[in-house]
Amino acid sequence: MNEPVLVLHKGKDKAVRNRHHWIFSGAVKRLPSGIEQGALLPVMSAEGELLGHAYINTKCSILARMVSFGAEPPLEAVRRNIERAWVLRGRLFGHDTNAFRVVHGEGDGLPGLVVDKYADVCVLQVATLGMEKLKPHVLEILRGLIRPRVIYEKSSLPLRHEEGLADFEGALQGKLSGPVEIVESGQRFLVDIAESQKTGFFLDQREMRRLVALFSRGRLVLNAFAYTGAFSVYALKGGALRVDAVDTSAPALELGRRNIGLNGLDESKARFEAADVFAFLRRKNLDYDFIILDPPAFAKKKNDVIPACRGYKDINRLAMLSLPPGGLLMTFSCSHFVDETLFRKVLFQAAREADRTVKILQKHRMALDHPVNIYHPESEYLKGFLLHVD
Repeated sequence: MNEPVLVLHKGKDKAVRNRHHWIFSGAVKRLPSGIEQGALLPVMSAEGELLGHAYINTKCSILARMVSFGAEPPLEAVRRNIERAWVLRGRLFGHDTNAFRVVHGEGDGLPGLVVDKYADVCVLQVATLGMEKLKPHVLEILRGLIRPRVIYEKSSLPLRHEEGLADFEGALQGKLSGPVEIVESGQRFLVDIAESQKTGFFLDQREMRRLVALFSRGRLVLNAFAYTGAFSVYALKGGALRVDAVDTSAPALELGRRNIGLNGLDESKARFEAADVFAFLRRKNLDYDFIILDPPAFAKKKNDVIPACRGYKDINRLAMLSLPPGGLLMTFSCSHFVDETLFRKVLFQAAREADRTVKILQKHRMALDHPVNIYHPESEYLKGFLLHVD
């Protein structure tokens, strides 16, 4: 083979043979000099066996990310994986849901790429230089497969800085003209894509929103870190006596107020307050018997884990202290660097400091459109528990 190739050290190819997408610098024996960052290269074992193709970036701790395995050409693999992901979503969702994740990074065999669909709008997140170079190919596939009216990119991610990429946000096709209306499990929501967090809506919590509806009847619910009030809509649909939504963003809460009306719910049962959740939970005489804590990631990087755990412990301790016996706490962490085992230890400490008896009723149920590649467990990031507090 005369073309440039990436060669792995002997005995360092096990992860790639096991279809793991990441190659760290310590596994690389030889890399061609002068190669363009983000370029696609064949990946070879020390014995000369073709293991697949990866895009490279020598400036990053993850030096290369596999796009294809075996002899499959990388551009064909990208097309096949997007098409397979689209077919899977078609099997998962019916006419009562038109907003879902089409591509979930390594979960769908496409490292560095997220594609979310909101009605007739596709929103992209591109995290890596290699995927940035593949973006024209990705856009061509999406246009032919999904035929969206608008394709919008929201790529403001910490990983892009490590990859040498500036943040980018803007329309790649068509034009947004205000919030987009979506349907999820029959509920209607307005999504202001251009002004939103992440890609617009927390699609990964779909299954847990359904669980909230099941447990809300006759309860006083606090939806903390409420964003645009999706949990509030489901709680009222489930028969909650009242739902209070608290978030620091007044514009997000205003959209939440509109979402209550959009679903024909009793607006007198929904209250919205722009406030710091930590300070709110320190107030006296809170009357909630069901609290939902869905905070943003407290640990953006590995060095943030210790202060993040303090934050998670504090917020959960405050919630446990305020609940009456028999109260429910649904609590989450979306910090990649705080895994389920660590988060559970944090909840143990919070329960102990609050001196409450706590039972786990349900672990987080990942939304079906956020698959975790069994060969790449690192793509699992969201964890949570439904807790019974006595």
